[in-house]
Amino acid sequence: MKEYKDENAGIYLRLMTGEDTDRIVAWRNSDGVRKNFIYQALFTRESHENWIRTMVETGKVVQMIICDLNTNRALGSVYIRDIDRSHNKAEYGIFIGEPEARGRGIGTAAAKLMLRYCFEEEGLHRIYLRALSDNIQAIRSYEKAGFEREGLLKDDVCIDGIYRDIVWMAAVGEEKR
Repeated sequence: MKEYKDENAGIYLRLMTGEDTDRIVAWRNSDGVRKNFIYQALFTRESHENWIRTMVETGKVVQMIICDLNTNRALGSVYIRDIDRSHNKAEYGIFIGEPEARGRGIGTAAAKLMLRYCFEEEGLHRIYLRALSDNIQAIRSYEKAGFEREGLLKDDVCIDGIYRDIVWMAAVGEEKR
């Protein structure tokens, strides 16, 4: 894998390993992260290890850790899932696990790095995402990274008994247009 780093944002991406499991489970279960996910059930070590076995190791998912360039401290995670080689597309996801790393542009920088990885190394043409429509900060970050809004899905998911709208966004690789 090439090196994916952003000197200005002070981050780099590295592939996730099994050693990241406890950290990812803790981040994903924190209220600050979980509230912005469509799937809000609590994670367990076992469910994450199953994710690694059935999704990462089979090539259906590529998951990376966002790290601080100076300290190597893990700050969050980016991933692509449901990788579709027939249509050269995948779904993007991100979470910033460390609260002090939020609101500093790290998510935008990580999204740009992951898009570069997807287009350059994976040879994908289209990366899409779904976001809860009231997650305005994330939507702005995605737009800054190069994603464009494609649609609004009304009452698409039911979370805690309340139907919520989903914003559908995508980024398309320039070289294959």
